[in-house]
Amino acid sequence: MADETPTLTPPVAAAPPPTPPKVTESDSPVVLEKEDPTSASPVPVVSVSVMESVSTAIAEKEEQTPPPPAPPERVQLEADSMDKGEKEEPPSPQPVESESKLPAVTETPKEEEPAAPAAATVLVSESDLQQPPTPPQQEVVTESNSLAAMMEKEEAGAPEPAVSSTTATTAQEEMAAVVEEKKIPQNLDSFKEESNKVADLSDSERKVLEELKQFVQEAIDTHLFTSETKSEENPQKENKPKEVSIWGIPLLKDDRSDVILLKFLRARDFKVKDAFVMIKNTIQWRKEFGIDELLDEDLGDDMEKVVFMHGQDREGHPVCYNVYGEFQNKDLYQKAFSDEEKRIKFLRWRIQFLEKSIRNLDFSPGGVSTIFQVSDLKNSPGPGKRELRLATKQALQLLQDNYPEFVAKQVFINVPWWYLAFYTMISPFMTQRTKSKFVFAGPAKSAETLFKYIPPEQVPIQYGGLSVDYCDCNPEFSDADPATEMTVKPRTKQTVEITIYEKCVLVWEIRVVGWEVSYGAEFMPNAKDSYTLNIQKSTKMIPKDEPVVSQSFKVGELGKVLLTVDNPTSKKKKLLYRFKVKPFCD
Repeated sequence: MADETPTLTPPVAAAPPPTPPKVTESDSPVVLEKEDPTSASPVPVVSVSVMESVSTAIAEKEEQTPPPPAPPERVQLEADSMDKGEKEEPPSPQPVESESKLPAVTETPKEEEPAAPAAATVLVSESDLQQPPTPPQQEVVTESNSLAAMMEKEEAGAPEPAVSSTTATTAQEEMAAVVEEKKIPQNLDSFKEESNKVADLSDSERKVLEELKQFVQEAIDTHLFTSETKSEENPQKENKPKEVSIWGIPLLKDDRSDVILLKFLRARDFKVKDAFVMIKNTIQWRKEFGIDELLDEDLGDDMEKVVFMHGQDREGHPVCYNVYGEFQNKDLYQKAFSDEEKRIKFLRWRIQFLEKSIRNLDFSPGGVSTIFQVSDLKNSPGPGKRELRLATKQALQLLQDNYPEFVAKQVFINVPWWYLAFYTMISPFMTQRTKSKFVFAGPAKSAETLFKYIPPEQVPIQYGGLSVDYCDCNPEFSDADPATEMTVKPRTKQTVEITIYEKCVLVWEIRVVGWEVSYGAEFMPNAKDSYTLNIQKSTKMIPKDEPVVSQSFKVGELGKVLLTVDNPTSKKKKLLYRFKVKPFCD
């Protein structure tokens, strides 16, 4: 997990003059200009504002549209006006301002709303931009039983009526569109992790925890966990109880043990006897599986692209990515699942990876002791692969029995239309508590869904974020440099205006997930006799272009740097950017 400290801390950015809070009302959403809380500090180097206007392409299209024909003359019935033949003149159209007059707002397209919305101008300080985002919103659960039934029937090998390839393709596309529109099987109930602090537990929960601790202490004293008895040579001499550990934490030695016991209690709905049996079985399984020896085994690095840790979510949980599309590689698939021996080896590798990840968690009562899981189903082989299906069920049962409450959230991204059937098949093997942590997102919503839980600067670049391998890419930014995230509405133009108050070098990164927009950058000096300088001419960006644009500009005079994203499409786009200020050097 990359967690580097930036070499230079960006200075505080704010609008220079403090202004009282002001609410601007218009057809667009209400905009509140915030008073800068740091106005008493020294004059900042830069400030940031965001402007929204109509897309240039839409405005040009409207300009080229001929005006509607004039209505027929209406003759006045009054006698004194019959000879005049006057007719009512149509109102002249409002002029459309050119793109060079930013941040002006152009006319709203006629097909939109009857009234033209005013420009949405937001003045924010960099300190505001770095504030933690609001917690993720709840999503809605949607499910298609008919599709699940069809897929289950197909999985069971039931005969299907013959259809033409064109009809089958069309049906699949329609089905995929329906599932994508309904966000695929969703169980997005807002699961919130409970506190592991004893003081935060209810009276009944504290009582149950104490009872379980007594059970565990008795089991340790009687060697129940280690299956040992008194020495046969000297039966009167008691063997000293051996220390019993799970995930490297000795049981009943300190308050970290309470966190371990609470995991088992929550997995068994705070039923003491059931939780104790689970602990006993887990300790026995760990001995049989050879967990202590497994940690030092060399199982190769063939699967390092299949499962990897990267970054943290908004609550500090480490994030684990599971990339099922890697199994499209036939050699890798055969190496992992072709027979029972290989499946066991893969399972041991996966358990080893999990054990090492768990050892990095903080089991103190206020620490982070769970992992945020992301499962990427893009190009996944699917449930039709018998070997993968068997391995999945085996791993699922093993993890649920022996690794309780280690998943903070399980997000499935790039979910294909067929996954509903697969989820229906494995769902009976999971507890309701486990399923309540699941989030599903189709390909079009994957990046947006990840950003709800993980800051964009922590999301890998291949999943729509800004996090990269710093050995191979831009060393100016790290995961510790926060990014600003905003939505560019359909047929609108978003301009990020960075006002410069002293000479400096401005460095920035900008990305629009999926692109299909035009991006340009320019510098507009404050001096009247100066002219605007194009840093990058407005260029249409396509998905195949570099996902992140990294640029810098040496500012020798005061002015503004304008970063403009023009979205002419009918889809909203996710815009990410971040910048830092470096000292000016001649």
